[in-house]
Order: sequence, then structure tokens, then C-alpha cells
Amino acid sequence: MGLKTTAAKMVADARARIKEVETVDAIKSVDNPDVVIVDIRDIRERQRSGYIPGSVHAPRGMIEFWVDPNSPYFKDVFGQADKTYLFHCASGWRSALTVATLKDMGFEAGHLREGFSTWEAQGGPVEKEDRA
Repeated sequence: MGLKTTAAKMVADARARIKEVETVDAIKSVDNPDVVIVDIRDIRERQRSGYIPGSVHAPRGMIEFWVDPNSPYFKDVFGQADKTYLFHCASGWRSALTVATLKDMGFEAGHLREGFSTWEAQGGPVEKEDRA
């Protein structure tokens, strides 16, 4: 069974048509109230690695439904027309595909090019859950 296209090709095609943000630039926007950082990683990834302070957790499988105002699953956080949205995953692959799909829907957003993988190493703040 041969695939018509590979996952790597899909990511490359998505990256060619979306806004990509470098980690150092995203770190500068953490405290910007006009930027909504959206973490699409699995909840276990957030628990294991921590997360960007103030980020919104939106599981990858629900994004299209959460941003669509006509969906019964719509979340108000995605209805703020005056905000800039920045999505991220662990390495930038899932978020690239997500943002390309959202662009097709008419929802403008960017994504963290290298994902959370370089965030802490480049000085980005990280919160971890207190498991005490």
C-alpha cells in the first residue's frame, strides 16, 4: 500500500502557506494581551514538559470545532477578532497542519515553527503542574 503523499510533504506544504513564528519572537509575546497562545499538545505532554504561562489548551482533535462559531463546541476564546493567535505543538508539525486547516476555514493564525521543543532552552517561561 503506497500513500499518495507523506506526512512530511503535508507539513512542508502547510508551512509554505502559513505564518511561522520563531521561538525568540514568540517569547516576546508571552505577556502581550493581544496574543493568544494555543497549545494543541496532548494533556500528557503538557503535564510532562510543562506549558507556556497563560496558554490555552485546545486538544488537536477539537480545534476545527472550537473555532467554528456555528459548532456546538465553539469556545469564546476563539471568537476574539482583535486577537492574534499563535498555535504550537511539540515540534511544529501538528501545529503547521492545524494552522493550514484553520486558514482554509478562514481563521487566521500563526504557529511556533519549532514548537515547544526549543522554548525553554531559548529562555521561554514554563509552568509545571504542582503534583504535591
